[in-house]
Amino acid sequence: MRYKVMRLLCFFDLPVETPQEKKEYRIFHKNLILEGFIMLQYSVYMRTCPNRDYVSRISKRIEQIAPKQGHIRLLMTTEKQYEDMKIIIGKKSNTESIVGSERFIKL
Repeated sequence: MRYKVMRLLCFFDLPVETPQEKKEYRIFHKNLILEGFIMLQYSVYMRTCPNRDYVSRISKRIEQIAPKQGHIRLLMTTEKQYEDMKIIIGKKSNTESIVGSERFIKL
């Protein structure tokens, strides 16, 4: 398999009205971070992946930790497509700048 860096974006909108929904949100959010995702914007998280097969494995794990209610979407893009994203207002976060196209944060 050819090495081709991909970005996996996770967009979610989860209910947080009842104590149970709040608990499920916290568990999902915690697990998303444990999977290596970083916040791009509120309820939009991003992860760098080495190839499409890895994206498939991460996607399956996200399906397993997803709460029963709400909306969760995953979008896979190539590194080139991600870098072509136009920022209209604001700038890249410090974390996003540090990570770049690397899988691990170098401090």
